[in-house]
Amino acid sequence: MLQLVTSSQPIFMVIDALDECTAVQRYRLFDSLKEILERSTGARIFVTGRPHIRTEIETRLAGRVASVSVGPIRDDIIRFLRARLSEDETPDAMDGSLEAEILEKIPENMSEMWAAAVLLRIPSLIIG
Repeated sequence: MLQLVTSSQPIFMVIDALDECTAVQRYRLFDSLKEILERSTGARIFVTGRPHIRTEIETRLAGRVASVSVGPIRDDIIRFLRARLSEDETPDAMDGSLEAEILEKIPENMSEMWAAAVLLRIPSLIIG
């Protein structure tokens, strides 16, 4: 059904967290995406996931991928956390050491993400 819809009109698809799919699910999805791209000149697909699947999508959709690594900026994460902590409706529930631990541990555990724009007839471009 998706292939029928995408063949008759321009469409932009967003697939988030592709890395959370199993390898078998990704394999099937790539086959479907490849068919959509071959039949639908107006189809554009934006995909996000962790870096370990980057090579897989570039290989499976060769010649149609422009990709970029996207990483969090530590200061932005801390600024966001401070803003959220300032909105806490029970400020007495947290002491200074817990707040300091939150501001230290969460930015440490943020990981790089990867984004790809899958475009029909665009040569592969790797940035990052």
